[in-house]
Amino acid sequence: MFVHPNVYMRRGIFGDLLHVNRLTWENRYSSCCLSAFDVTGLKAFRSLEKIQRKGLQYANMSSQIVTTVNSSSMQEQESHSPYTYEAAMEALSSLITRKKRDRNLNTDAKYTKLERMSMYIQILGIKEQIADLNIIHVAGTKGKGSTCTFCEAILRESGFRTGLFTSPHLIDVKERFRLNGLEISEEQFLLYFWGTWNQLKDKVTEDLPMPPLFQFLTLLGLKIFVSEKVDVAIIEVGIGGKNDSTNVIQDPVVCGIASLGFDHMEILGDTLGKIALQKAGIFKPKVPAFTVPQLPEAMAVLKQRAHELEVPLQVVTQLTYERLNGVKLSLSGDHQLVNAGLAVSLCKSWLNTKGEWEKLFKRDIADDSLPEAFLRGLSTAHLSGRAQIVHDVSLGLNNNQIKTDESCHGELIFYLDGAHSPESMDACAKWFSNVVNEKVHRPVPLFSKGRNINESYSGNGYIQQPNEKEESKTISKRILLFNCMDVREPEIILPRLVDICSSSGSSFSKAIFVPSISTYSKVTSGNSDIPINTPSKDLAWQFNLQRVWERIIHRKDIGGINKNSKMEVMPPTEFLYDDISHCNPENGKFSCSAVFPSLPMAVSFLRKSARDNPSLRLQVLVTGSLHLVGDVLKLLRR
Repeated sequence: MFVHPNVYMRRGIFGDLLHVNRLTWENRYSSCCLSAFDVTGLKAFRSLEKIQRKGLQYANMSSQIVTTVNSSSMQEQESHSPYTYEAAMEALSSLITRKKRDRNLNTDAKYTKLERMSMYIQILGIKEQIADLNIIHVAGTKGKGSTCTFCEAILRESGFRTGLFTSPHLIDVKERFRLNGLEISEEQFLLYFWGTWNQLKDKVTEDLPMPPLFQFLTLLGLKIFVSEKVDVAIIEVGIGGKNDSTNVIQDPVVCGIASLGFDHMEILGDTLGKIALQKAGIFKPKVPAFTVPQLPEAMAVLKQRAHELEVPLQVVTQLTYERLNGVKLSLSGDHQLVNAGLAVSLCKSWLNTKGEWEKLFKRDIADDSLPEAFLRGLSTAHLSGRAQIVHDVSLGLNNNQIKTDESCHGELIFYLDGAHSPESMDACAKWFSNVVNEKVHRPVPLFSKGRNINESYSGNGYIQQPNEKEESKTISKRILLFNCMDVREPEIILPRLVDICSSSGSSFSKAIFVPSISTYSKVTSGNSDIPINTPSKDLAWQFNLQRVWERIIHRKDIGGINKNSKMEVMPPTEFLYDDISHCNPENGKFSCSAVFPSLPMAVSFLRKSARDNPSLRLQVLVTGSLHLVGDVLKLLRR
């Protein structure tokens, strides 16, 4: 028998005693929802603080006996509860099986990944209900997360209850699960997490161990959406498609393939054709599918696989500004027109299949215009860490406030995009060049007082234009803050970034290379402490990135960087003003770039530079890794 330790019983609500049914995981959790626990359990969760201040009755896990305890013992019990949010993060961390991905692991396992996923779903008792989720399933190399986010917003604005599953998360794992456009609450997360965890844990065998992290999170997402009875679930593929955990989905309403390119080649293959075949693995017989224009090698594979499965595959052109009718996409960058076009086609197909298109938008069918609900969705969708602009409010600027002549400090603006493949880096470079060259641009502050976090995520960041007098006194410095995984190829992605920005008149003054805070061996909560002054012990990869950068800037080979070049302390502020002519990499003098021992030190350095120089505007592009982007966002909200 199980009653969540945060669920309490008290007298006086409905006559005598509020009744909370104790749930046996095998019986009650086999249904599609949580029955009585949905109502009373969540209410109890949300009034936890109020309950803890009173001497109430506590439902103990190991017994059906209800005992009376005082407030102090209640709080002591809660502080030692094994079902806290931090305990959930520890449990998730235990599911991380390796730090680096390997396509050849678990070759001796009795069951394949998807066979295990099917068995887990049977244990959770949601196999039949998954078909009722009316799923939109989206794969791709770049743009799949944005496409899913647009789809969710469009269908929510059209009046449907939505569920959205995306990856990875940037600050907190709850970001991966949205209900009706909102990140799932901590109370809901704990309720579904521990329910799913205990159900699976009870059925562990040698041949069926606990699922690895992403498999578990996929199962958790499906469990949440089934229990919350969403009208539509939009599911983003993790990696690839054919062997991805999300491909346990057998009956999607429609499938989408976003732009394809070279990424995760150690898993998906080293040619575009092999990668496309993996992505096409989400196609299901006769289920409609949509894709965007692809390179010929990729398109040929998609069309061949669609033909084999009798899939009606349509190629979608990007959305035009005429069809948007003056509405601005909430996600920045011209490449988002491609993703928005795919999302519009996926949603229209979904509505047609469900018999809702004519019912809702009959008047809009006559021409090629978009329904108002579609336009609202396209203009309000939000996705953190993709073409996101954040003004560092720690310098003292309030929300919507612009710098004036009397400001005693400069500006620090972060442009965040988790691009990490050649194609996504091209899009990132074009976006960054466009926004920094637009004088009307002023970024929306993030985590500022009185502002909802989701509002900060959702806007393109255009505020009031500064006066010409102020603008003429401002010295703008464009800084690259970069890190990437060692499986990436900086020799390919960094030159493309430099070339596009240089040709657009937005060259970088300096580059800073840092190790990420996040590790691949631990899941942490968004409220966990950040080690401010703990330098990385191994900066070899960052020095390699610096060497690549210097070679690009100087257009010649740069010898190895010896250990004497290693920075133990932050460089002086003058580093930002050093002329490139002072740079002599061959003698170990790197005026074009710097390696910082930790990300917090780098951010502190940038903040101090802006704070000490009223005429300075630092425009910092943070890219190369979604983990780095998430770490920066986490630091900025501190």
